[in-house]
Amino acid sequence: MRKTAKQLMFLFAAGLILQGCHSMKTNQAADYVAEKGSHVEKETTGVWAIEPDPNLPNVLLLGDSISIGYTLGVREELANQANVFRPHRNGGKKPENCQGTSYSIKHLDRWLGDRKWQVIHFNWGLHDLKHVHSDSGKNSNNFDDPRQSEPEIYRANLIQLVNRLQATGAKLIFATTTPYPVGVKPARLPDDAELYNSIAKQIMNQRNIQINDLYAQALPKLNEVQLPINVHFNKRGRELQAQAVSKVIQGNL
Repeated sequence: MRKTAKQLMFLFAAGLILQGCHSMKTNQAADYVAEKGSHVEKETTGVWAIEPDPNLPNVLLLGDSISIGYTLGVREELANQANVFRPHRNGGKKPENCQGTSYSIKHLDRWLGDRKWQVIHFNWGLHDLKHVHSDSGKNSNNFDDPRQSEPEIYRANLIQLVNRLQATGAKLIFATTTPYPVGVKPARLPDDAELYNSIAKQIMNQRNIQINDLYAQALPKLNEVQLPINVHFNKRGRELQAQAVSKVIQGNL
């Protein structure tokens, strides 16, 4: 049976109440620090807040620093076609990183606001699968430490987030978590990108949500488009991602 928007909103609210039960397992850090290589996230020259054109559809990009890296490119590609938003801070002078699923459950309503969204393009994964200190939730380079959200917690959190996104009535597009090499810091097992993507794909396929496979796009040319021993992408990689994201959004406007 297809759930109504009100039912999905109720499920999201119920999940917020249960979030405390997950807090010991998600190992969420209290203070976020941008990772090495997230150059776009650290820049202060970008303009992240926009004045929307009321005659254009509204698009929301949700995700971590990978999505920050392609946001301005998508906005340029979709100029005069859509108002492209993403969460921001400091009065629009800096982008906000949506981090992992636990953080986003707490902040999703704020990001959605009361705007009517035509398309929401979203990803969670890279933060969930990284290893963190169990006591503080801060990044760890030790694989003996837990992931921020272990796979089944990631699944439960992602279902909760998707429930809320579906309640908006927007067309949803999930972007797969991008690949990375051995040796990145904080500790991330390269195979975990595929593991977490498989969980996400199962959820999206069950709900007929479109998938934008940025993982598959990047993998064959990872050495050309990614910073060395890093999860982040170089200028060319960000440009290719912006083009791929723009194309899939255009098909839903």
